[in-house]
Amino acid sequence: MNDAKSKVHFIIAALRRAYPDFRCALEHADPLQLLVATILSAQCTDERVNQVTPALFAKYRAAADFAGAGPGELEAIIHSTGFFRAKARSIRRCCRTIATQYGGRVPDTLAELVALDGIGRKTANVVLGTAFGKAEGIVVDTHVMRLARRMGLTRQSTPEKIEQSLVKIVPREDWIDVSHLLIWHGRRRCMARKPDCAHCEIRNRCPKIGVKPS
Repeated sequence: MNDAKSKVHFIIAALRRAYPDFRCALEHADPLQLLVATILSAQCTDERVNQVTPALFAKYRAAADFAGAGPGELEAIIHSTGFFRAKARSIRRCCRTIATQYGGRVPDTLAELVALDGIGRKTANVVLGTAFGKAEGIVVDTHVMRLARRMGLTRQSTPEKIEQSLVKIVPREDWIDVSHLLIWHGRRRCMARKPDCAHCEIRNRCPKIGVKPS
């Protein structure tokens, strides 16, 4: 465990140096926009979501606006993100609750967030960490899953179990940042098919699990 914690410390420090301007990849101006963008990001790239949200957020500015949106109207705007009917339904329902039960303000506890329609632990952790600065867990998306396994930080294969592994070795003060750092590294250096291992900032501490020799 001490070796794993040492490796994590090295990785986080190295990635902080490599990406001093790291941030949440989903563009947003407030907790509500982040919540909606995170719902849209399911089975969709952040880049695609960021292409859709400017028009979406210009049209719908408050939770009540999303809650009262016509299904077809909302679906048309978010169509390119995939699963648009289910996403539109989740957005309308969770925003209706936010508007009626929370005065239009996104709740800032894990229990309240996961009780909203269409909001799971991952989405809740994104909102809590990025919008409210609350470290209640570690966000595990496809990049974090791939890199955590490739770097030998876990042998688990599901987001829930990978999160359980990571919270044991990542200091709580780094829970929010570690996901952003791994996502940035996964997009810029440690890609899925052709990782740039030769120039990787952590190449001396990475076992490169699953990477095919070039």
